[in-house]
Amino acid sequence: MDKEKHFDIEDPAQEMVVILEHWKKRKKRMRILMRCLFGVIFCLGIGLGVFEYFHLYNQLPTVLRVKAGEVQILDLGLPMTGEIVAASEQGTSNIPKEKILVDLSKEVELQMWETNEYLMDIKLFGYLPFKQVNIQVIGETELIPAGIPIGLYVETNGLMVIGVGEFEGENGIHCCPAKYILKNGDYILECNGVAVTDKDTFISDIEESGGKEVVLRIQRNGSEQNVSVKPEKNSGGDYKIGVWVRDNAQGVGTLTYIDANGNFGALGHGVTDVDTSTLMEVEDGTLYRTEIISVKKGKVGTPGEMTGLIVYSEDQILGDIHYNGIEGIFGECNQEAYDLCTEKPLPIGLKQEIKTGPAEVICTVDGTTAHYNVEITHVQMDHNNINRGIELQVTDLELLEKTGGIVQGMSGSPIIQDGKIIGAVTHVLVNDPTRGYGIFIENMLEH
Repeated sequence: MDKEKHFDIEDPAQEMVVILEHWKKRKKRMRILMRCLFGVIFCLGIGLGVFEYFHLYNQLPTVLRVKAGEVQILDLGLPMTGEIVAASEQGTSNIPKEKILVDLSKEVELQMWETNEYLMDIKLFGYLPFKQVNIQVIGETELIPAGIPIGLYVETNGLMVIGVGEFEGENGIHCCPAKYILKNGDYILECNGVAVTDKDTFISDIEESGGKEVVLRIQRNGSEQNVSVKPEKNSGGDYKIGVWVRDNAQGVGTLTYIDANGNFGALGHGVTDVDTSTLMEVEDGTLYRTEIISVKKGKVGTPGEMTGLIVYSEDQILGDIHYNGIEGIFGECNQEAYDLCTEKPLPIGLKQEIKTGPAEVICTVDGTTAHYNVEITHVQMDHNNINRGIELQVTDLELLEKTGGIVQGMSGSPIIQDGKIIGAVTHVLVNDPTRGYGIFIENMLEH
């Protein structure tokens, strides 16, 4: 509060006027202060409300899978009611069709017998429309957790443009014919109507163009189009268009699982180009047996790495790669891969079954496939990055001694909890190599 003020004025009336003016100014300042205070409180309330809204939104999965015939316990603890608006007309369920309501604020048991899809409208506090959840009833699935190191070789669908740049022309002036025509991440599929299969042939086609305009069939952002480029001579007299291209990629990772039909999944994330970080469009690929020959321990600020020896010979092949997506690499394996996997088949664990607490990862860092202890620290039920649905921390002293935590090459290591395969390791935190992320196994199976 203001200190008491004294006025040296002989006229009492004038003194009263001055005092009243003083109190008016004081009240005005108080009103302004209160408005500012209420404004700050209002903004904080709006901010906290928005934060809480998105927190609740992300706690509720957009897709919820349940196993046919099993009692599925949901314990989301959210102040919401779900109303199933599309129920199957066949089979049996413990949800009565005349009142298909689910109270998500407490533990709920669901049991559905036929594989089907349902829609559930979620209402906040029972009446405010909030979100729609797709319930997918799936059959029981068992997978052989692998955890063995693999070498991979993939060939792109056409040539991937990884850079566009200038070169010195015949007259000494820098030029770039492909500038503003081709972009990083484009795929060159054809040159003058002929399929492009490798970069050496493509380079020869450009050099033999004689400077005549060439028509390239490219794929950009999932759609195809034709573009024209006129090659120019470089300082050595060869015709160029000023692009760098890639037609294959190699690497080391970990095999996650093999199913009963010989299909495999690995890595838990896609194979991306090292220069552009773009997911590579794979035309074909091969899985090879790999021997880990060295491990560089991870430390704060520098991820560790496993180095593998890959022998690209027929007797080392473990399978064929058919698909490269954000969920990982997938294909068919051979008997050699089966023989290397010594684990017994395990049922899958869905994301709502995962609990924070102890779990294990299976990986090979010193020639022997082993189980190592980790801690599940958080489960993101509806993360916008599917490769980071599971947050985990390595607690196993032996693994920490060998690797410092999670290292490059461990991507794809299966995560096991309560006798179920629940996901695969995907990323490491650069600032703390003991911590990282994993993908839900159900996401790997939906590719």
